[in-house]
Amino acid sequence: MNSEHTLSESLEDYLEAILELQTMNTVARSKDIAAKLNIKCGSVTGTLKKLADRKLINYEPYGYITLTPKGDKIAKEVTTRHNVFKHFLFKHVELDEDTAEQAACRMEHAMNHKNFMKFKAFVTKLDA
Repeated sequence: MNSEHTLSESLEDYLEAILELQTMNTVARSKDIAAKLNIKCGSVTGTLKKLADRKLINYEPYGYITLTPKGDKIAKEVTTRHNVFKHFLFKHVELDEDTAEQAACRMEHAMNHKNFMKFKAFVTKLDA
């Protein structure tokens, strides 16, 4: 079982948000994570501590947040799942982009790695 399977949807969402912010800005800040996830700043601190305890992020209160190599790997896997589901729903199911985005956010957490790889191979064949 991969380590990402021990994370809640919420923790995966945080890693995904941090990856996106880190990609755009080199680092993430608590207030940026809160804005991206549409939650209150005070709610972010506890979750960041959990992620730091699991060695998934580098975090100090009032400091910048970056992903550790382990956190980066998981965040990229979640992002890949999200992108594949969104692409499938938008291109092949023909959902509008916002609906595809919202559905992909839910679906990315529901499928284990083995089944996702089969799904990804299926979508790749559809696109060929």
